[in-house]
Amino acid sequence: MVKRKISQLSKGLFFLEHRAPFIICLNVILVLGSFLAAWALRLEFHLPPPSLLLLTAPVLVMMRLASMARFNLLRGWWRYAGLNEAVDVAKSTLVGSLGFFVAVHYILNLRQVPLSVYLGEAIITAGLLSSIRVFSRLLAEAAHVDVIGSKRVAIVGAGFAAQMIIRELKRPGGEYVAVACFDDDRSKVGIRLHGVPVLGTVDQLPQQSERLGIDEILIAAPSATGIQMRRFVKTCEQTGLMFKTVPSLRDLISGQAQINQLREVDVDDLLGREPVNLDLEAVRKHISGRVVMVTGAAGSIGSELSRQILDYGPSKLVCVDQNETGVFYLERELSRRGLGNVVCSVAHIGDSDRMRKLCSVHNVKMIFHAAAYKHVPVMEENVQEAVNNNVFSLLSFLAVSEETGCETFLMISSDKAVNPTNVMGCTKRVGELILSAWPRKQMRCVSVRFGNVLGSSGSVIPVFREQLKRNQPITITHAEIQRFFMTIPEAVALVLQASVLGEHRDILVLDMGEPVKILDLAHTLVRLSGKSSDDVEIQFTGLRNGEKLVEELFYPTERIEDTSCEKIKRTMTKSIDWIDLSSDLGKLKSSLYVDGADPILGVLKKLVPEASFDEASREKRRLFPHGQVTSREIKRLGPAEGENKDRRIVVSNVDAIAPPGGRFRTNSA
Repeated sequence: MVKRKISQLSKGLFFLEHRAPFIICLNVILVLGSFLAAWALRLEFHLPPPSLLLLTAPVLVMMRLASMARFNLLRGWWRYAGLNEAVDVAKSTLVGSLGFFVAVHYILNLRQVPLSVYLGEAIITAGLLSSIRVFSRLLAEAAHVDVIGSKRVAIVGAGFAAQMIIRELKRPGGEYVAVACFDDDRSKVGIRLHGVPVLGTVDQLPQQSERLGIDEILIAAPSATGIQMRRFVKTCEQTGLMFKTVPSLRDLISGQAQINQLREVDVDDLLGREPVNLDLEAVRKHISGRVVMVTGAAGSIGSELSRQILDYGPSKLVCVDQNETGVFYLERELSRRGLGNVVCSVAHIGDSDRMRKLCSVHNVKMIFHAAAYKHVPVMEENVQEAVNNNVFSLLSFLAVSEETGCETFLMISSDKAVNPTNVMGCTKRVGELILSAWPRKQMRCVSVRFGNVLGSSGSVIPVFREQLKRNQPITITHAEIQRFFMTIPEAVALVLQASVLGEHRDILVLDMGEPVKILDLAHTLVRLSGKSSDDVEIQFTGLRNGEKLVEELFYPTERIEDTSCEKIKRTMTKSIDWIDLSSDLGKLKSSLYVDGADPILGVLKKLVPEASFDEASREKRRLFPHGQVTSREIKRLGPAEGENKDRRIVVSNVDAIAPPGGRFRTNSA
């Protein structure tokens, strides 16, 4: 009954508080009441002559209403009042009191009004105007908090994000009620954020959640690192409750999201790393006012490059891709941003005449070359096309770029270019060699090498998500396969920084952190999807043609140097003479016209002696001689002899090392 009356009172006040006549009348009553109270206190609860009141009261009301209108206080919506409105009340009171004093004391020359009345009226008026707003807000929040059926939530974090989330939750009409906060900063334990107590550290959340009757958990830590987020998620999982998070700090700063846009925790959050300190002004100075071209612009890296480059104010952005549909959607997206002059062209970089015309007409000065064939298994079956596109199209495009006056040419390389076991990686390495040996006339050539990016087309994350969505088994090539991962925005931001740092012939390598096991990644996605490991079957399909267990970022012969950006390294190696390289490239070109892939692979092997095309195929046949297997065929064994007590599993009679601490589902057929 009490809750219902509070709710009804709140609704009634809500109806009146944004009606102008009601607001004006209430303010007049408060002002007159304050004036009479000030007189009563001054005259020991007696009032002055009525004639004096009739002369001064209208002046006071006019001055007060004028000052309130000046500071926008003649409106309602007091349930949203905050500190800023309290400051406005103080300013309005001060201005109104000064005006009232000047009008009465000097203009009307009524010296009978004591100075203490002016001061007392001001203090009482400020107190009443503030109190009515505080009362209205408390009443509204009390009615909201007591609404039956609201979800009780705990908040991980007690910083600015948590405060903003709590304020949002307190607005009428929401479905959540904040009950408690938990933060690792012990100095915050015991304080209250907008009335919500900080009850303990994050580790105490599982014990407290049941006692508090928590229904859901909100992670309000936009600046958390990947390690911190993984710990938060692990703690939330121990409660068995649903949990969400606020957008990342990068998205908040870029304006791509608002703090109140709660979402599910994603793999990007768990693999995120420390924010990178970039010299944004140097990047802006390098790009602003210049014509920039991005090839492969419809791809994952190319499209993000286009988005971020526009933020730095190029005079024109030329986006090139041979994917007509991708170009269509990219043009629509970039045009909606309205940040600059964008030209989207459908073209193949190997078409010299077409690329020469594009570069000449638009006077391109910077090129970010992200166009390449990248899918390893597909290129293993299409060796000629891989070499033709990734090597000779690059070669002709470099010549066109130099000829048309381009000043900077940056190529996106890959970690698969290091000790390659596949054709795609080998062509990327040849591309690095070409840029490293390119005889400079005016064009600066730089290669940037990095590993996998999360969410790119054809990567494991979208594939796993689709398999989980369709309730299909998750397919992994091998239990020990590892890859470097980086988010697309972070990779592109570092590429832009590298475009400033790189000198001619440099190969710059992005710091990818520690490699991640694909099996661990799959288990993480399973948990985030709300399922358990027992609900999802994992199939081990065997290494694909040209695939390695672990990728590398550096050759043993490369000397690694620091740059001014801690996340970018410069590799130093023995340079190749352009004449010798040109001779080998001529042989490679001739091999394209011979039947079969073996002649091409032979020349590639000469160009990249570290390449071992048959290594992965041999390893696949050794580990998975019977082809695809499933977790139903996997059974645990004890420590194998000579394996330093590593856990081992048998997969179709072939040994493979199991992940330390990992578990495989063992179902009976």
